Amino acid sequence: MRVLYNIGIFFYGLIIKLLAAFNTKAKLFINGRKGIFTQIQNRLKPEDNPIWFHFASLGEFEQGRPVLEKLKSQLASTKIIITFFSPSGYEIRKNYPLADGIFYLPLDTPHNAKKFIETVNPKMAVFTKYEFWPNYFEALYTKHIPLYVISGIFRKNQIFFKWYGTFYRNVLKCVSHFFVQNKESLLLLNKIGLNNVDISGDTRFDRVYENAQNPKDLPIIKAFCEQSPILVAGSTWPDDEKLLVDLAEQNPDWKLIIAPHEIHETHINAITTLFPNSVKFSDLRTSKANRQTQTLIIDNIGMLSSLYQYGRIAYIGGGFGAGIHNTLEAVAFGMPVIFGPHYHKFQEAKDLIEINAAKSINDRTELAAAFEYFNKNSCGHLAKSYVINNTGATDKILQNIIK
Repeated sequence: MRVLYNIGIFFYGLIIKLLAAFNTKAKLFINGRKGIFTQIQNRLKPEDNPIWFHFASLGEFEQGRPVLEKLKSQLASTKIIITFFSPSGYEIRKNYPLADGIFYLPLDTPHNAKKFIETVNPKMAVFTKYEFWPNYFEALYTKHIPLYVISGIFRKNQIFFKWYGTFYRNVLKCVSHFFVQNKESLLLLNKIGLNNVDISGDTRFDRVYENAQNPKDLPIIKAFCEQSPILVAGSTWPDDEKLLVDLAEQNPDWKLIIAPHEIHETHINAITTLFPNSVKFSDLRTSKANRQTQTLIIDNIGMLSSLYQYGRIAYIGGGFGAGIHNTLEAVAFGMPVIFGPHYHKFQEAKDLIEINAAKSINDRTELAAAFEYFNKNSCGHLAKSYVINNTGATDKILQNIIK
């Protein structure tokens, strides 16, 4: 099985190289890894012995960020390096100030893993949620370097728990300790003989709660909102945006702020066409909005977590695709949330529906009904209490890691 895995990684790298000729993300993926070991050697010495945090992408970074920042505050002299697998994480956080080095993670080949661990010489490694790389995990285990998985979440349909999943179960045995989000994950790991597990909760709650206490003030956004009630639509895709058109037309007294998941020119232009009474954020500085402008289209990355402070109801995108995006950023501001049908992988989404702070919709009619419900019923306090009651994962994890 290991041989097949390594062959698969080889062909994965080959396919990405072919795609790089006409795909921007693939090009960033390849170019960012060119000369990667020279980049690392120019930033670090083996005697630095840093703590290594790895994140798949931006979402996992925000999830693991509270642990990283609190660890740095307690161990100020210890160097920290960060690796990302995805360009969407690296390109946005490549200048993050608390890290002593930020790099793309070389592909998980035996050679790359061995050379990376020897070059970096980490004192420990921290992986967030559910990214498991067999060759890196084995290289850490061989060198007796502690490996922690934080905010882990496991489901019974994952390969680790199948009769044919022996290879991947053995990968999990390389982990020093798991800090998982829920009891189901703990029981699943126990069932395959892994007892080095604690339920710590999800560190995202700590992150979004902290953000909601100190949001970035956005005067231009505030001026656009004026006294109107605001629906903030975060991380939307075309299927989401088409649904929101009718909602905007039916509620002319409301204003919409749409922050799409992808902000390339074609997508932004498509949203502008859907919402003719709109203005792009990049045009606000030239006063192209007026009192009658109903929709603001955010055509940059990085503002969404602060936009929610101006909203009354949130719509979270992705639910008509692979799965919904981050609901907690909105909920932390005391906003009920609406999202599409593909939410079952996310415990917080199920919890929020159960406490009546969220609704899942399948079409325009259900969207209108959910919006009307939250417009007439005050449910924001339920959402905010849910976040507050689930904070504390960061301290639980750090107590164990530092010890």
